[in-house]
Amino acid sequence: MIAGIQEAYTKAVERAGESTVKISRTTGFPGPPFGPFPRRGAGSGVLLDSEGHVLTSEHVVEDSPKVIVTLAEGQVLSGSVLGSDAETDIAVVKVDAGDLKPAVLGDSDALKVGQPILAIGNPLGLAGGPTVTAGVISSLRRNVQLRGGDGLPMIQTDAAVNPGSSGGPLVDLEGRVVGINNVTIPYAEGMSFAIPVNRAVAVAREILRHGRVLRPWLGIVGYDVDRRVAYHYGLASLRGVFLVEVSANGPAEGAGLHVGDVLVGLDDKPLGSVADLLDSLRDRKIGETIELEVERLGRRTRIRAALGTRPF
Repeated sequence: MIAGIQEAYTKAVERAGESTVKISRTTGFPGPPFGPFPRRGAGSGVLLDSEGHVLTSEHVVEDSPKVIVTLAEGQVLSGSVLGSDAETDIAVVKVDAGDLKPAVLGDSDALKVGQPILAIGNPLGLAGGPTVTAGVISSLRRNVQLRGGDGLPMIQTDAAVNPGSSGGPLVDLEGRVVGINNVTIPYAEGMSFAIPVNRAVAVAREILRHGRVLRPWLGIVGYDVDRRVAYHYGLASLRGVFLVEVSANGPAEGAGLHVGDVLVGLDDKPLGSVADLLDSLRDRKIGETIELEVERLGRRTRIRAALGTRPF
């Protein structure tokens, strides 16, 4: 039994390690009195396909005029950043090389709490190829705001993710990539986060298609309704999204929504909070028409709105 478990771990590392790369960058910044001098940073990445597209974290390649990609076997390549998305902290790098071994992707929607996983990366940018840490999936219900935006559902794990491992793969015991290692909390020992691979790949495809991520947009600002909010504003509903701002010329304004309205449902599903609304909109398409159930002055009505493209 022990031998079987040990073999599963080692085979998973071998399988995923072949598609894990090291990413280095050099950025110049002012350094008086001698002028600009290089600052080196390092992270990790995952070979997305045999065409040389590498999936990594946006903060690994941020503002980098030059990116160096080192394959697992030691080959060093020049890479160019095709695009990035700060909201999900995902970027795509392109290298020109043949005979690449792309990662085998898993299904992050099928993950379970308590499932054993492995985090692979290049901690501290040290030479010698990728290293591995082990742990379990601690939670699948964490919503983390990375660098602006509305927050992103993340995989929480206790596998150690050190500086330089960001952008590397979180893998299951089949060696399939289920997440992209991303965030550690410096004051919380043994707590790391990864972006679910389904979301990361969807963002990467948007970058490859458009050069950036296009997101659906309703054009409202709101906050959660609770008993205190309901009492203060005289609302009939105790749950929902209370609108405090409706963007001029946005989809919500065009559909007839007003400040003071409460969104209580979307396409026959109840909305209890802003998080519920964001989850409902996250996978919608630009131009798609949604039906909102709205409380206004104590009465409920249904309003249809066509989603626009979120402004940049």
